[in-house]
Amino acid sequence: MTDKTANAMWGGRFAAGPDAIMEAINASIGFDKRLAQQDIEGSRAHAAMLAATGILNDSDVDAIRKGLLTVLSEIDGGSFQFSTALEDIHMNVEARLKELIGDAAGRLHTARSRNDQVATDFRLWVRGQCDAAIAGIEALMRALVDQAEQGADWVMPGFTHLQTAQPVTWGHHMMAYVEMLARDRSRFADARARMNESPLGAAALAGTSFPIDRHMTATALGFDRPMANSLDAVSDRDFALEFLAAASISAMHLSRFAEELVIWSSAQFRFVRLSDRFSTGSSIMPQKKNPDAAELIRAKIGRIFGANVALMMVMKGLPLAYSKDMQEDKEQVFDAADNLMLALAAMDGMVRDMSANREALERAAGSGFSTATDLADWLVRVLGLPFRDAHHVTGTLGGLGRTGRCRSARSDACADAGRPSRHHRRDFRCSRRA
Repeated sequence: MTDKTANAMWGGRFAAGPDAIMEAINASIGFDKRLAQQDIEGSRAHAAMLAATGILNDSDVDAIRKGLLTVLSEIDGGSFQFSTALEDIHMNVEARLKELIGDAAGRLHTARSRNDQVATDFRLWVRGQCDAAIAGIEALMRALVDQAEQGADWVMPGFTHLQTAQPVTWGHHMMAYVEMLARDRSRFADARARMNESPLGAAALAGTSFPIDRHMTATALGFDRPMANSLDAVSDRDFALEFLAAASISAMHLSRFAEELVIWSSAQFRFVRLSDRFSTGSSIMPQKKNPDAAELIRAKIGRIFGANVALMMVMKGLPLAYSKDMQEDKEQVFDAADNLMLALAAMDGMVRDMSANREALERAAGSGFSTATDLADWLVRVLGLPFRDAHHVTGTLGGLGRTGRCRSARSDACADAGRPSRHHRRDFRCSRRA
């Protein structure tokens, strides 16, 4: 494509072709071609509205509609030739449409700017990703519930500081993640509800003088309503930031569970056995079975966090309304969405395939003095000791003291942690007589 052809899309404002470096930094077709379906969907709704309001005649709109369907089939079929010289998905689609239907293609952009066009396309795409994330989260929740029901009464140690704390059950532990994921699901649903407003009709920033029907296009695209302010409509990327924020929190939950699976599948714990489908071997150590899927989930989460911070940095200093900086919004969101969906799918597969070792869980639950709190509670409930005294007495039995010695004010009376001091023995004898 010649420089003259490339500049034809801009009209007569530019006489010279773009420098190769400028073309490279300006073009976004390498990544925003993922918006092709949304772009064509938005254009079809816009064209139908232009016909309904009498801005375009029916024959032009019919040609546009058929041409757009042809373009979409070419993109879906892999035969469409994307051009970097045409910068983005919008101009690529329009250029091909002109080849197919002639001058009618140029009328499609009536009462519309690339600013409200891209805002609409991107909002539609992110809205779809919210739906996909909710579906992925719900699938993982079902897998966790299945695990919880299978081991509802299987005793295992609960941990604080990764130290044995108190006994819980396998089912209770699995359901903790169900609760986290339920909050994740609600965050995506809330974000989706807030973003479900149509930017179309805002044009470049100040609307249009044509008598358009913004409610018609909003309804056609499944939006609840048009956006109220044209400046906000083209400059807002809160919807993308909310998606990234929800994705980051959900990813953090996945990473925490991945860490537990790495620990639990080790030879030192043997709490779970991960399936061969989500594990790998070692190139040198034949006995190894590595939890690579869990480790990769744990690592990929950083890319989602990074995308959130990166888009915040893009947006933090921009004046209203549109700036070219905002072209840098999509790659961050695309990458985060891809990695979130991959992590959800991998975690779903691991949870469905993994088997918990009931014997190892119960054995671990019986070690590490996991019922010490129950003993302290018994001393309070049955003997009426103040809890601090009961805590102290329990801590000195069997060497539970942090330093190995009695921590009471009269610690000099204790010979060692395994033999309570005289006043402790007296209290304990009284409790046994009771």
